[in-house]
Amino acid sequence: MDALISNFASPIVLAFVLGIVSRLVKSNLELPKPLYQSISIYLLLAIGLKGGVELSKTSFDVVVWPVGATLLLGVVTPITAFLVLRYMGRFDMDNAAGIAAHYGSVSVVTYIAAMAYAESVGLQAEGFMPTLVALLEIPGIVVALMIPLLLSTGGGSVKKAMHEVFTGSSIMLLMGGLLIGFVSGPERFASVEPFFVTMFNGALVLFLLELGIVTASRLRDLKKAGLFLVGFGIIVPILHGILAIWLGLLAGLSVAGAGVFAAMVSSGSYIAAPAAVRIALPKASPTLYLTASLGITFPFNITLGIPLYFVIANWMGG
Repeated sequence: MDALISNFASPIVLAFVLGIVSRLVKSNLELPKPLYQSISIYLLLAIGLKGGVELSKTSFDVVVWPVGATLLLGVVTPITAFLVLRYMGRFDMDNAAGIAAHYGSVSVVTYIAAMAYAESVGLQAEGFMPTLVALLEIPGIVVALMIPLLLSTGGGSVKKAMHEVFTGSSIMLLMGGLLIGFVSGPERFASVEPFFVTMFNGALVLFLLELGIVTASRLRDLKKAGLFLVGFGIIVPILHGILAIWLGLLAGLSVAGAGVFAAMVSSGSYIAAPAAVRIALPKASPTLYLTASLGITFPFNITLGIPLYFVIANWMGG
């Protein structure tokens, strides 16, 4: 209960709630699009830079098992999501694969919120976690988009979709930031550290405010999504999160690292995945996959899921 209260009292979550409330009361509050885009670029680049710097200080034997666990889950989670949607939810092939692509990938904002939560309760996750974020974003999308082709039901252009994923702004900024931070190292990074570290949480509050507004605009789609998808968007992420905690602890992550890892693995992408799915699976419904990832799983993780994963990680790692 203390963990839940601590999470709800954080400026990040409260800003998200404010965004939802503003839309529900039909306020005209919104962030200018150029500002929102600038904050997105800043957050992704900052994550990459900090992760690259930490990675430059980390030995290979420390990071190799967490990397292996990340890649394994990047394959397992879209397959399990697809099987649940296809054979329990009775979704057609394209929609099941399209939604699964979102749940095989990662929400960077959920990761950021989990890191902030860890710090708020006095815990410190491993510094190389941004590396795992970058690695997790791609495999799940690739695996999910390959399913319709492997099952011979056709689809759009996977080649174009993969190009969209690998050259998309989120991957370019994360991987580019990792490389820059790794090459620069702690000493050279110190000159820009006040901008990319000290100001980070303030920018995140503004970003969550806008995401609250966007999330509230999708709440009306819940009726179209159906009760099964609502349950899927909560239960399946919890199961993925528990699996991530178990594998993360086996791979050598700390309790805080396992909690953050669970938040990453349980999250649903709403940046890279929609762009790829739109190209590769044009018949998949954006109402379904965006409502699931952004309208159901994201607010659940931000408010209740993150503290839950940390409680489970503490119990399993204690």
